[in-house]
Amino acid sequence: MSNKNTRKSDTGFLLQGTILAAASIISRIIGLVYRVPLTAIIGKTGNDFYGTAYEIYNIILLISSYSLPLAVSKMVAARMAKGQAKDAYRVLKGSLLFAGISGTAAMAIVYFGADFFTGTLLKTPLSSIALKVLAPTLLIVAIVGVFRGFFQGLNTMMPSAISQIAEQIMNAVISVVAAWLLFSYGAKVGAVLGNEDAYAAAYGAAGGTAGTLAGAATALIFIFFIFVTFRRRFLRKVRRDRTKVKEAFGVMMKVLIMTTIPVLLSTTIYNISSIIDNGIFKNIAHLQGYDATQISEWWGVFTGQYKVLINVPVSIASAMAASCVPSLTASFHAGEKRSVRSQIHSSTRFIMIIAIPCAVGMAVLAQPIMRLLFNDTDPLSGQMMMVGAIAVVFYSLSTLSNGLLQGIDQLKVPVKNAAVALVLHIVFLVGCMLFFRLNIFAVVLANAFYALCMCVLNGVAVRRYSGTRQNLKKTYLVPIAASAVMGAVVFGSYRLLDLLLGYNAVATIVSILIGVIVYAVALLLMKGLTEEDLKRFPKGYLLVNIAKKLRLMK
Repeated sequence: MSNKNTRKSDTGFLLQGTILAAASIISRIIGLVYRVPLTAIIGKTGNDFYGTAYEIYNIILLISSYSLPLAVSKMVAARMAKGQAKDAYRVLKGSLLFAGISGTAAMAIVYFGADFFTGTLLKTPLSSIALKVLAPTLLIVAIVGVFRGFFQGLNTMMPSAISQIAEQIMNAVISVVAAWLLFSYGAKVGAVLGNEDAYAAAYGAAGGTAGTLAGAATALIFIFFIFVTFRRRFLRKVRRDRTKVKEAFGVMMKVLIMTTIPVLLSTTIYNISSIIDNGIFKNIAHLQGYDATQISEWWGVFTGQYKVLINVPVSIASAMAASCVPSLTASFHAGEKRSVRSQIHSSTRFIMIIAIPCAVGMAVLAQPIMRLLFNDTDPLSGQMMMVGAIAVVFYSLSTLSNGLLQGIDQLKVPVKNAAVALVLHIVFLVGCMLFFRLNIFAVVLANAFYALCMCVLNGVAVRRYSGTRQNLKKTYLVPIAASAVMGAVVFGSYRLLDLLLGYNAVATIVSILIGVIVYAVALLLMKGLTEEDLKRFPKGYLLVNIAKKLRLMK
């Protein structure tokens, strides 16, 4: 492949990744915004109930259908690259059948097993109310995932992007309204049962999960409408398909299952650490004599504030991973090794350029951000963010590398790496809890350690199977140096503004804006991005012209 064609491929690859990343950022920001009033309504204890229900829901979702979008996009991309539109369309039909069966089974397991999961396993029995509300969402999300995977396999991220935003808007509105209504109802129930605060928080959390159900239904309606509109045009490609040998339906379903299983195992092991953390932390903390209310509030801050914040930048890596799989799969099956290496290199640099300054900024402004968003002045909340901000970098890189390995058909490697990292993670967490009595900070550190293990193991595998060698200076060292400059300026600007104005909100927001400008300038001056690099990004030529006018680039 020529340099020109490689650059064109990278530009399209980054464009699609940027579209999905932008939608993920917008969705996460909406999610972050609505969690502020939601937390104000249900409190830290309600966040514990909400987070516990969500962790169980996420694990069942991972097992039942989370891997479907990636598997479908991979299969569709591979067949479309060969001009097999008929088989690509049959992949969609088979996947919808699979989603219906797995989603229904998952819904039944969660609904009827809610009391066992929340009470027996996680020692949070009142979370069962919120978990039962979430149960139907599993079937809806499975079907939505198939349609998103189909469009991603066709290398168009717009339907997935817009449906994500629509889903999150509906989620935000319904979550807050339903939480407010059900919180009041729960207080009345609790007054009768003798535990007003706990039942109010539990029913309020259930209102929050009702928003998730409404959001998923909105996404399904929207993406199905897009599919019906698009279907006629795609069927023309199907009619033009002259492939003589039609892939057997049984063979196709076997390929789907065999593609899904490794992805399912890797994502399940990769994400199951959260529910394991919940169980280990709460059980050991109870044995160590900590107050049950204190334990619940600690976990509420961890899951309802800390994780919500770090997941905003990490969502960019998730979006880039989702968008890179179809493109990498097509290049890999076409034998375009140069394009494969170029895409891996570009996506990794893109993620590090964003994740590293986010981690530094969150660490520097940890307490002000907690005060701004959650009106939380407890020093422990800010300390949790300062200690765990580095996890943004590790989770971003490990999430992306999972997608990269899956894109080059190394589906089993992330499974093995996740299993090794999980074992090390559990040992680390238990050690921190038992020997150092670090309470909730043990969970924060263990999460960062787990992601670090995944980074190292996946990084070695990507290099081994693709031959890609990252430019250490441009990918890691320059963003770190530019972020350090930014961090120092942000720290100083916040202190000065807070001293002069006395308003945390103004000082925090202005300092963040200053940080963005300082980082961009420092990155360009340190030659972390060249003219050629910028041109590969969406609107790259415009960015180059702006940089040259400002004399940041020759």
